[in-house]
Amino acid sequence: KIKHDILCEVAKLVFAGKYLEAQTLATEKVMAKTNSGMPYQSFGDLRIAFPGHTRYSNYYRELSLDSARAIVRYEVDGVQYQRETITSFTDQVVMVRLTANRPGQITFNAQLTSPHQDVMIASEEGNCVTLSGVSSLHEGLKGKVEFQGRLTAKNKGGKIACADGILSVEKADEAVIYVSIATNFNNYQDITGNQTERAKNYLAKAMVHPFIESKKNHVDFYRQYLTRVSLDLGRDQYANVTTDKRVENFKNTNDTHLVATYFQFGRYLLICSSQPGGQPANLQGIWNDKLFPSWDSKYTCNINLEMNYWPSEVTNLSDLNEPLFRLIKEVSESGKETAKIMYGANGWVLHHNTDIWRITGAVDKAPSGMWPSGGAWLCRHLWERYLYTGDVEFLRSVYPILKESGRFFDEIMVKEPVHNWLVVCPSNSPENVHSGSNGKATTAAGCTMDNQLIFDLWTAIISASQILDTDQE
Repeated sequence: KIKHDILCEVAKLVFAGKYLEAQTLATEKVMAKTNSGMPYQSFGDLRIAFPGHTRYSNYYRELSLDSARAIVRYEVDGVQYQRETITSFTDQVVMVRLTANRPGQITFNAQLTSPHQDVMIASEEGNCVTLSGVSSLHEGLKGKVEFQGRLTAKNKGGKIACADGILSVEKADEAVIYVSIATNFNNYQDITGNQTERAKNYLAKAMVHPFIESKKNHVDFYRQYLTRVSLDLGRDQYANVTTDKRVENFKNTNDTHLVATYFQFGRYLLICSSQPGGQPANLQGIWNDKLFPSWDSKYTCNINLEMNYWPSEVTNLSDLNEPLFRLIKEVSESGKETAKIMYGANGWVLHHNTDIWRITGAVDKAPSGMWPSGGAWLCRHLWERYLYTGDVEFLRSVYPILKESGRFFDEIMVKEPVHNWLVVCPSNSPENVHSGSNGKATTAAGCTMDNQLIFDLWTAIISASQILDTDQE
């Protein structure tokens, strides 16, 4: 009730043209003061040391968009080495295959490291290194995601040993390194999983198969998505030029093949970071390598989350929306409490940001965070799925989410005093200052963005109710 009263005061200041005062009041009295959500964090690093390999030449590396593999090749003292890495879709582990063109040349030390403070590294039977820990403190909140990584290898020829957190292979003909990682996270309300058992099981199941079989399974899984769409913009005129140079030269070369590659690179990113059953693609994606990444590598709902999924329907990756749709369902649950506490309203609300714990309140500062239309924009993705697929049962399953978001706006929109327009206030056009405030504030009423999103939302609800033959009243 208190926050609702303050929001009414903020709205009065907006309608009086006192935009900066309104924004300042919202920052001081409405925005969350405890925590702005928890960051998506890196587990850490697999570090592999190859004695004598500082003398390398003919270094080459490749990301294969055809097979979702990373490949490195180089030469040392006349020996050609190759490192082939897959993050296996089918086995849930990272695999690194090390080979050379002469026998007995694979020698290395491998270890796991982590930037987290509370970690423990140990060696176990079976030539296995474990790294266990818990996610880091952030903005006064202790991390509660417990994790474990496990490192081991299979060698052909030579020797393998494990001690003091170091996995060593000496003079092997070939070796495959395996890393499994697991956490105690089940869902945003349940962190009772057993990360140790999960990591053990991933590793045990993966090591049953020969690498060649595991790679085939991984590639086949990936290509079922990749090959649904092809884009041909002409022959590759610059096949012998490295990608960085092709990008650098692009303004002069009309490199259409690079454009087609970039198109598939976008699809590769979504395939890799939005698998059904996992979490949605976030700001830095699964490639985030930092403990405290920019914008916490969360789900910024005033453009970034939506942008990640714009390619999903139009490039035939509709089923990769499942993690996004699950997030929308979950914020529609947690957002009911926020709607009630902040606005005294029914339905549900999401502001400009959320995280794995499905926060829905107004976080950060008012210039970006005092924006209640995140839910309306995410609902657009549910309606787009129906428009692309015609799946009436899907529409039936998400109709309550659409309806309750629409109910929220029906209850919180107010009459603008001069023209009697129905508007959302306070709100903003995300991170854009406006002329009415002399360029000093974003806080406003009746922003075009809100008008469009809510018009789209209500139109979708009306159409859905007719299609589903419900809510005629």
